[in-house]
Amino acid sequence: MARVLGRSLWCLAARVARVIRVEALWLSVAPLDMRAGMDTLLAQVVQVFGEARPHHAYLFASRRGTRLKVLVHDGQGIWLACRRLNQGRFRWAEGAGSLMLTQAQFDTLVLGLPWQHLGSDGAIRMI
Repeated sequence: MARVLGRSLWCLAARVARVIRVEALWLSVAPLDMRAGMDTLLAQVVQVFGEARPHHAYLFASRRGTRLKVLVHDGQGIWLACRRLNQGRFRWAEGAGSLMLTQAQFDTLVLGLPWQHLGSDGAIRMI
């Protein structure tokens, strides 16, 4: 029974991963009020990025850099995820506008590491 349950959970996870397919990751440089919900965040995506494209993820951080929100348009609806660091801050880009991130940069960013200095081989050579 446990083996069947484990397999069915794995199948469910695989289906969810297909639904939340992300082809591009975009980072908004401007800080966001973390009280913003889906509708406010979607309006912010349209304002900053011009449109919310299917299978694109849009990242926003709080002013202090301790919280992160990700809005994903899956082609049929909107997903909203949040992450909070208990210690440290997310390393955020400075300036205005937006940036496109690679998957490796995103993975490094959500851990709170200096993703801006990530080399093409995945090594961080400068802090």
